[in-house]
Amino acid sequence: MKTVVLGIGNTLLGDEGAGVHALKLLESRWDQSIAQVDFIDGGTLSFTLTELIQDADNLIIIDAAELSNDPGSVAVYENEAMDDFVTNGKCSSVHEVSISELMDIARLTESLPSRRALIGIQPRDVDWSHDPSPPVAKGIDLASQQAATLLEAWH
Repeated sequence: MKTVVLGIGNTLLGDEGAGVHALKLLESRWDQSIAQVDFIDGGTLSFTLTELIQDADNLIIIDAAELSNDPGSVAVYENEAMDDFVTNGKCSSVHEVSISELMDIARLTESLPSRRALIGIQPRDVDWSHDPSPPVAKGIDLASQQAATLLEAWH
C-alpha cells in the first residue's frame, strides 16, 4: 500500500508555502517504522504530479487554503469532504494547475486514491518572504500533527 504526503506551495511567498513547510516538519518527525511514507514537495503543482497521485493508495495534501477563518487555522477534509472542498475552488492560488484538476484526472482514469485528505492552512500574508507569518507558523505545526494522526490511523 503506497502512502504519499504532498506539500503544496511557493515558499518564496510567505504563507503560500505553508503546505511545503508542514510537509518538511512532518517528514522530520515521522518514524518510518510505523509506515513507509513518500514525502513529496509538490511546489506550485503541475501535471507531472498526476502519476504520483494515481499510484497512491493513501494521499494527504497539505496546502494553504481559504478557510474563511483566522490566519493559521487548520481544517482537515477527508475523502468526499475533500472532493467537495477542492471542487469549490478554495485551494486555488498561484499554482499552475489546481488540486481539483489533478483529482479529476485521477477520477477519470479510475485511479483516485481510496483514502485521501486535504489539510488546509488559512494564510495571512502572501507576499515576498521565505518565512510564514507567526500565526501561520503555529498552523504549520498543527497541520503536521493532524497529518501524523491521519497516517497513524490509516496504518
